[in-house]
Amino acid sequence: MRRRDHNIFANASSLLICGLLAGVVVAAAAFPAVAMTGLAAKAGGETFSQLPSELKQATAPQVSRIFASDNKTLVAIMYDEFRSDVPLRDISPNMQHAIIAAEDHEFYHHNGVDMKGVARAFVNNNNGKAKQGASTLTMQYVRMSLAYSATNPKEVIDATQDTPRRKINEMKYALQIEKELTKDQILERYLNVAPFGNGAYGVFAASQVYFNKKPKDLTVAEAALLASMVKAPTAFNPTTPGGYPQALNRRNYVINDMVELNHITQAQADEAKKVVISRTVQRASSGCNAVAKNNWGFICDYFYRWWLSQETFGATPYDRERRLKSGGYRIQLSMDVKAQKAARARILDHISDKNKNALLLAAVEPGTGKVRALATNRKFKLDDPKNPQNPVSSDPAKARKGIRGSYPNTTNPLLSGGGDIVGYQSGSVSKMFAMVAALEKGYPLGYTIKAEKRYKSGYIIQRGSPAACPGTHFYCPSNAGGGEAGVYNMWTAFGKSVNTYFVPLAERVGAENVVDVAKRFGIKFRAKEDAEYANDKDAAHQWGAFVLGVSASTPLDMANAYATLAGDGMYCEPTPVEQIATQDGEKIDVGKPHCTRATSPDVARAALDATRCPVGDSAQLGRCSGATARAARGAVGHPVFGKTGTTDHDKTASLVVGTTSIVVAGYLVNPDWPDHRDRMSHGIVNPAVWETVADFMDGKPKEQFKKPGNEKMAYGDQRSIPDVTCDALSDARNRLDDAGFSVTIGTDVDSKCPLGTAAGTNPPNRTIKGGAVEILVSNGKSDQPPIAGTPPGQTPPIIQFPGTRKPRR
Repeated sequence: MRRRDHNIFANASSLLICGLLAGVVVAAAAFPAVAMTGLAAKAGGETFSQLPSELKQATAPQVSRIFASDNKTLVAIMYDEFRSDVPLRDISPNMQHAIIAAEDHEFYHHNGVDMKGVARAFVNNNNGKAKQGASTLTMQYVRMSLAYSATNPKEVIDATQDTPRRKINEMKYALQIEKELTKDQILERYLNVAPFGNGAYGVFAASQVYFNKKPKDLTVAEAALLASMVKAPTAFNPTTPGGYPQALNRRNYVINDMVELNHITQAQADEAKKVVISRTVQRASSGCNAVAKNNWGFICDYFYRWWLSQETFGATPYDRERRLKSGGYRIQLSMDVKAQKAARARILDHISDKNKNALLLAAVEPGTGKVRALATNRKFKLDDPKNPQNPVSSDPAKARKGIRGSYPNTTNPLLSGGGDIVGYQSGSVSKMFAMVAALEKGYPLGYTIKAEKRYKSGYIIQRGSPAACPGTHFYCPSNAGGGEAGVYNMWTAFGKSVNTYFVPLAERVGAENVVDVAKRFGIKFRAKEDAEYANDKDAAHQWGAFVLGVSASTPLDMANAYATLAGDGMYCEPTPVEQIATQDGEKIDVGKPHCTRATSPDVARAALDATRCPVGDSAQLGRCSGATARAARGAVGHPVFGKTGTTDHDKTASLVVGTTSIVVAGYLVNPDWPDHRDRMSHGIVNPAVWETVADFMDGKPKEQFKKPGNEKMAYGDQRSIPDVTCDALSDARNRLDDAGFSVTIGTDVDSKCPLGTAAGTNPPNRTIKGGAVEILVSNGKSDQPPIAGTPPGQTPPIIQFPGTRKPRR
């Protein structure tokens, strides 16, 4: 309806009468004996003219809705007051008529103040009769607006306290609003702000809570019930024993008034009164505990914690939370419904929700940092302390105190860290950081090192530690099973996860530089001791074990670190957000990808080439030998890269598998007790990870990884290795030393050369300048010369590079 033309004389009359009435009301409150004197009226007129008339416009709190990345699938809603504004055209005429019948019969005939009603109420209330009100819909809207725009408790009290001054304020504001807005605009705003009880604010929320329908579909009976509740939502609450009969009587009263105002017929009224009022409601649940699907709770919670950390949304976490729950945002999460579903399903294929060990999967998109999935074998919910389902913690110290475990119910940020979750040791997946540091220092992928069964490093640790060389304080790591001695380069050492290659590599490039790479790639070092090492360059220089994954990290950290390789060396802060829009539809930049260069594109591409070896793929620049998760390539069916990780005594088992589109990191851990006694199985974590990647990649085109532009990143400065076949060992060593190689004597191999002479070298023909060369020793037991390959019983391969000649026969 268009705003009515206000006659200047009518407005002046209204102001004069309001001024006089204001004087009467104020004077009557203070001096009843002189309430009707001219002095009171004169004072009132002056007081009224001095009151402010510009109403502060404050938007009532609105529900924020959270959707998946498709912007269609509703994940959760966040609110303090369940309210969502709707235009009047989307509100049933039944509702519009009902609220007028219930609250203001003269709504379309007054200028914001019902003069007759004010006079009638004044006379009635001062004659000892039942108290009456004279507030129009416009005045009620003013009262609610003042309350919502209040900036402190006193302003809220002033806006709602039943005092003469409040009434006078409402009158003047109401007159002004009627000049600025049409009747339909006032009605629309009123219906969107009014409280309806049971946590419902505004007609949209009320329609959902009481009838599970949209406002445009409300019937006469439903509209009358809602309209009847605005006057006193608690007293007329149909869900309470005392409120039900009052709600019924009040509803029927409103229906009768709708007939009186000719909004409905008597027949319609009779039918409406026959409708039984429900005694139950469906209160909308708020927050991540009320997600549409329980397994979405972990990524919803990650988003919620992320939001509270963003200073853009307020100066304090409290301010940010209030803004989230009242701002009416439309939030599009980065969560991919397909990836999330796959991760959860694959987890349950291998471990149950009731297992004390947690299988954690995090999926990140390279080049954006968008978190596509966070899933685990847990229910996202608080364990009910009155009826707990979680057993006592597996940690004996916690169990003695009666502390319960985190399974099957928990809201802890198991995958992303936070609170008391600092992370888990990841094992050998951290070797990637050493490889990147080496490439940055000029060591190519083809750089060879003679790996020992046990390596005595220069790193100093506590004497007597199981990791120390016997009788010393030097760190002495060994390989899994005590084997894998021999000459390796980065392709072969990474593929077979050779500890005694990567610890000396870290020594040569500086452990502090390895730690620095991890920082640039997003590892957070949440554990206090880890942070002390990582943030002190001298301490980091001595942190030799870091390369083997002894620091705490989360699956999300590690997925994003490996995604940095696939993102051409760009580290993108992990984000749970695709897009955030305000209530008015304005898109804001917060949560958009924020990327920084962590390493050069050539370094990232070269390192990624070697990370294809552990997961059964073929390197483009070198030759893989051995794989710790060979089945990954076949399961995914796309070019893949990644790495397995295992910590001491198998307390953690981890795997990262990635493509150009997605990177998934999986950890099998015990979140309640890091020093547990179980041995974590790669038979559980590995298939869950690669199956999740395969599900996500199904139907997507195969995309090859990029090669570095500088091939020296792979091969370095190559040198020919002198042919020392059948030479005496001393002569062979001298010739190789003179050629500038790092020479060691290797194991016996079958050869036609005389016993104890050189049977050949590993590598056999070319290697990096200054690289390790191993002299193979003939056992004199073969009629054939040695062939490039692995001697019986030995794990290291004969290293070759593409395009190099075959070893001589």
